[in-house]
Amino acid sequence: MPVVAVLDPPAWRARERAHAERAHALTAAHRDRRLRGERHPVEDFLWTYYSVKPSELARWHPGAAVRLAGASDRAAWKHYRAAGGGDASVAGGGDASVAAELDLRAFFERRGGTVDYVERLLEATLSRPPRFGCFGLHEWAMVYRLTPEQVRHAMLPLRIGHEATDRVVESHPISCSHFDAYRFFTADAAPLNELRPTRETQPETEQSGCLHAGMDVYKWAAKLGPIIPGELLLDAFVLARDIREVDMRASPYDVSAYAGADGRPLAAVAIETAAGKREYAHLQRGFAARGDALRRRVLDAIALARAAAPGASGVTSRACRPSDTHEK
Repeated sequence: MPVVAVLDPPAWRARERAHAERAHALTAAHRDRRLRGERHPVEDFLWTYYSVKPSELARWHPGAAVRLAGASDRAAWKHYRAAGGGDASVAGGGDASVAAELDLRAFFERRGGTVDYVERLLEATLSRPPRFGCFGLHEWAMVYRLTPEQVRHAMLPLRIGHEATDRVVESHPISCSHFDAYRFFTADAAPLNELRPTRETQPETEQSGCLHAGMDVYKWAAKLGPIIPGELLLDAFVLARDIREVDMRASPYDVSAYAGADGRPLAAVAIETAAGKREYAHLQRGFAARGDALRRRVLDAIALARAAAPGASGVTSRACRPSDTHEK
């Protein structure tokens, strides 16, 4: 199995420590709120919908084709194996004959379907032009014609009231391309959507202008587990967090009582106005560019893992079972 890099203990321990410190800072507010029993209807989504624990986010992986010298403890980790041979000169101490690396053959045997699906989805997303005319109306369609007690975030008031919210839905074309947003439309709103995305057609409908598709880069990176370098996983988490804030700022909910990651109250993006539509489209373009850059990095990580694992290409068919796509 080809090894692209051998990291000595000082080098990889430093990266591991930097990753843990960054993850700790990114999750500190959430962990503090959890201890106090407090909810944050904007950020909590990142921990409930994606179901990655802070402790999992803090676990650093070097990615494929990297051997960690002096890492006998890692050899017992899931998807890892011991690798000896003493082929690295370990600076700063450590046992060069006791190393650990990803067991890529076993990884692909277990997770090949997931890898195939994610690769196909991200490649397809990058292949088509992004769309910037949806203005986040998916969140409005999720509350269309609901009573106050029926809305998903009952603890949040609607910014312009229920009747005015319904009028926004009725007076705008809705073209949501993302199945995991569309499936939460109300029964009255679903027929108003120009598209009919499904789980099966997701690779044919996903496009990078969609805020939910941008957030999901984090989901796909997390599902690929240890072949994704820890630094990339955290970058994807930050993008998901930033998008989530705008997703809710542009929603019909009043989120001004809550602070964003920068500590400032979350100001509305009033997409029912011309100025709000321009602001949303501007933010959307920035997220699409950031998301595409991360998609390419995830695809690069997959390509490296395939190249380093004998027989990994074509281990499974391109069709992915639904259980694969939702495997943690």
